[in-house]
Amino acid sequence: MAHHASAKKRIRQSAKLRVHNRYYAKTMRNLIRDLRSATSKKEGEALLAKTISLIDRNAKRHIIHKNKAGNLKSELMLYVNKLS
Repeated sequence: MAHHASAKKRIRQSAKLRVHNRYYAKTMRNLIRDLRSATSKKEGEALLAKTISLIDRNAKRHIIHKNKAGNLKSELMLYVNKLS
């Protein structure tokens, strides 16, 4: 258990930030799942814009690494382009 006020505050801050980061990471995963289940190109392109925007925001906030963001975006764009 923490003995100093600063350590107790850091524990509170970390817990709050963890919940915040988990929300955005889970939201991103759900959007990616929805995009991968898209069947038409029109539907895929509509979801792609929202998904890429959220991926970029998560990379900017350091929730995911910038290279992971690039890999995800590349993979999703390839998927949407292959839809007919």
